[in-house]
Amino acid sequence: MTDATVTPQALKPTPNDCPLPRRRSDFATFTDAVDYAAQSAKGLNFHDMRGTLERVYTFREMRDDALAMASRLIAAGIGKEDRVALVAETGPEFAALFCGAVYAGAWPVPLPLPTTFGGKDSYIDQLAVQLESSDPKLLLYPAEISEMAAAAAARQGCEGMDWISFAALDAPECDLAPPSPDDICYLQYSSGSTRFPTGVAVTHRALLDNLAGHAISMDIGSNDRVVSWLPWYHDMGLVGCFLSLISNQVSADYLKTEHFARRPLAWLDLISRNEGTTLSYSPTFGYDICARRISSQSHVAERFDLSRWRTAGNGADMIRPDVMQHFVNAFAEAGFKANAFTPSYGLAEATLAVTVMPPREGIKVELVEEEKLSGTPRDLSRPARYRAIVNCGKPISGMEVEIRGPKDSVKSDHQIGKVWCRGTSVMHSYFRNPEATEECLVDGWLDTGDMGYMADGYLFIVGRAKDMIIINGKNHWPQDIEWAVEQLPGFNHGDIAAFSVETENGEEAPAVLVHCRVSDPDERVKLHEQIRDKVRSITGMNCVVELVPPRSLPRTSSGKLSRAKAKRLYLSGDIQPLELPFAA
Repeated sequence: MTDATVTPQALKPTPNDCPLPRRRSDFATFTDAVDYAAQSAKGLNFHDMRGTLERVYTFREMRDDALAMASRLIAAGIGKEDRVALVAETGPEFAALFCGAVYAGAWPVPLPLPTTFGGKDSYIDQLAVQLESSDPKLLLYPAEISEMAAAAAARQGCEGMDWISFAALDAPECDLAPPSPDDICYLQYSSGSTRFPTGVAVTHRALLDNLAGHAISMDIGSNDRVVSWLPWYHDMGLVGCFLSLISNQVSADYLKTEHFARRPLAWLDLISRNEGTTLSYSPTFGYDICARRISSQSHVAERFDLSRWRTAGNGADMIRPDVMQHFVNAFAEAGFKANAFTPSYGLAEATLAVTVMPPREGIKVELVEEEKLSGTPRDLSRPARYRAIVNCGKPISGMEVEIRGPKDSVKSDHQIGKVWCRGTSVMHSYFRNPEATEECLVDGWLDTGDMGYMADGYLFIVGRAKDMIIINGKNHWPQDIEWAVEQLPGFNHGDIAAFSVETENGEEAPAVLVHCRVSDPDERVKLHEQIRDKVRSITGMNCVVELVPPRSLPRTSSGKLSRAKAKRLYLSGDIQPLELPFAA
């Protein structure tokens, strides 16, 4: 711990560079990567809600703590291939425990922190389900959530302990058997369904291959530095903004995710203040909320300096070109360059990255007729409608991408189909779920479940195959419906969830749940009619429109709207629509 006599202002962050030659993840195992990073002066720097540096954690100190944690784990009876569940709070404790579990030969399993949605019982249920899936011997967690975490551990029948108490245990000396490249390194739960979770088993070889691939694609080099608020229980935060920085020897500055949620502009303040910050990633909603927080009257150049931000990564959800342009408009005066945007595509089942836009190419879009997206001929009596599809870059080194149609036929450029990928960093399996593994892994190829097309070696993502609404044989992408409603005044990104439901006559119809901030009953009726007319103009049919209270639509662990969960909660009655004064 930091000496009590040292004030936060006196702390000196780890440097951007040092004499140790940089290696781009060319290691056999992750423990080799940690050992190498510990020879540098670089490390992780943790900041409070206002961006004040409160903990400097060099890679050397992290390795020393990790080895001690490994000894404690082994002394506690944790053996090779046992699972150790870790509630992934951004801080030195989790970093040491994650690496310590890997040193011990166990498989760390990062699990989410509580969110503002759902409450205490919902969080206990979520943890318990993921504990049942991963079957760990031990759950370690921050003391602040001891009551909830202990309840989940007791329900599953595994031992639970807060990590301060665990760190106080003896750490007797012991021999640590080095892992092999094909050993499982960790289990990663994707950000999707928590009711039927699937733990992605990632080997050392797969991890190091992906870390090298995206480091090369983003041209990580000398004097690079990362700022991140992304959660460490999601693949982009864990792999891209924690494990990658160790394996590629990059210093980083962190805000906790909940602190970003309260003060989003602290992210940009930290980028501005920390000289040499060149890389930072966010899903679309992170850029959106920052642009919305800045008033048109604000003098952004006086507060921010974003001129050194070379790689503004974007991934984890559908990339919105209108949101990105809004961000450029808001922060260009602070030196932000539009070509810093670096779209990417990835998923936990591929460790992380599948494609990354080459440096400084920025965001490129193609306008695609909606009829091509739906797979039906265009109605010539209606004007053509287009959607802007974002270029998500080229496959990283060692990754192949194909677009496939029915019976696994490979499609040509600009033909939409299922996205498949193959490479060393594709997952080993879903933990203890051979049926799900066989369903998505075929001859080394991974069925991502996403729809897209290729053009000149670049990948364009259209949407999630499982989210598609199919009515009367025609495909409707929920994103198109949601984006259309968002164009009405007063709506933000993430205020709308679209999916299909069965009506009273047994037919399928699109349903739209919309956050409503209007209290006047007559205005609610007008809003309801506006939304229904807007959706009818997109789909050509009547739809079910429900106004719901703000903040009631569920999100995944990465902050994405969860349409599947929204539909489930709506049908079960857990999301209660607001009443209208009469049937509209």
